[in-house]
Amino acid sequence: MSVKLNISIARALLLARWKQTMVAAVGVTFSITMFIALLGFMTGLNILLDSLLMNRTPHVRLYREVRANPNQPVNLSSQYNRHYNFISSVKSGNSREQIYNSATIMQNIRRDDRVLGLAPKITSQVFFNEGNIDITGVVYGIDVEAEIRLFYFNDYVITGNTSDLKNVANTIILGKGLAEKLLADIGDIVQVTNAQGERFRLKVAGYYQSGVQSLDKTQSFASIQTVQKILGKPNNYITDILVKLKDVNQAAAIAGEYANNYETDAEDFKTANAQFETGSSARSVISYAVGITLLIVAGFGIYNILNMMIYDKMDSIAILKATGFSGKDVKLIFMVIALGIGLFGGALGLLFGFLVSLLLDQVPFHSSAAPAVNTYPINYNPVFYFIGAVFSLVTTYFAGFFPARKASKVDPVIIIRGK
Repeated sequence: MSVKLNISIARALLLARWKQTMVAAVGVTFSITMFIALLGFMTGLNILLDSLLMNRTPHVRLYREVRANPNQPVNLSSQYNRHYNFISSVKSGNSREQIYNSATIMQNIRRDDRVLGLAPKITSQVFFNEGNIDITGVVYGIDVEAEIRLFYFNDYVITGNTSDLKNVANTIILGKGLAEKLLADIGDIVQVTNAQGERFRLKVAGYYQSGVQSLDKTQSFASIQTVQKILGKPNNYITDILVKLKDVNQAAAIAGEYANNYETDAEDFKTANAQFETGSSARSVISYAVGITLLIVAGFGIYNILNMMIYDKMDSIAILKATGFSGKDVKLIFMVIALGIGLFGGALGLLFGFLVSLLLDQVPFHSSAAPAVNTYPINYNPVFYFIGAVFSLVTTYFAGFFPARKASKVDPVIIIRGK
């Protein structure tokens, strides 16, 4: 029989049992809707968390670890080179946190075509003086322009002006928790004591909020020149060089290269945040697993409905085969029914999934970890819609294949004789 006639009969069967058809289509629609909304929300959340990490994390960090010299004098002596030397209580000696020849190193790194940019940094342990109480804290000396350009420093300064660090001498931006401890308002003066016991007066220019409460209670930021002055160090004193790359996947290889070339310690972002990477991958896998499970469950629903439709339409199938329709024609009719349900339900599911995503995108979302984010993060990746469309058709195809094959094998003589 002609394909057009088979499709016409399939449409008639669909409309004759429209309630069952609608139930099957609603199952597909709901599954696709939840698949799109769930993946959009979960991957959007993953992107937000990844961006929060990557915004403030360098791809490669150069620094110097304070450690004991592995080449002790006794090991260098030819007199004892055939002996096993056991040395205890070895001290770090003259090891320093300063990166030697930092200006030349930064100049060479800037010339590297693989590098997007770099930011020098100083890490200094200090005490914040609150009356008779000394509060332990950390002051980071930063290049303000580089931090804003590479690490989105402005997004985390919730009050105040970051440019004051560069333009106004002896200013500081306090972590929100630290400012609350010190009861310091914008424009107030705070006292800072360095490791040598020298005190410095700094003006509060703003509040910084990273979202990690334990950090916000201790950290603060000032210009590199201000921190060098607090520590009594020369203007070439740098403890960290933070590098952003054009291709983040090269971070591990470049970190090893820089460590060898510049005789410093180097750490890539994946090594520094291995646990976070594992959690992000696990969340993505869970999202896909739940979404695909919804589609498979919908497929079983269609399978059951088509099975029931075949039992209800045994006489119709017998008449079709008795009037000249082959088993192949009957199979095609029921496959068209299954794919029709999948196509209609899938199209509605994609539409409703998009609308639900838009609705979630308008729901207010405020987090101390992301001051710049105001609504729930949603990912509208077209790949999700493509996967949803393909799965709706594939699932309904297999859900209809076995009932259709059963219908194609119906013996009309047995059915008519039974009637």
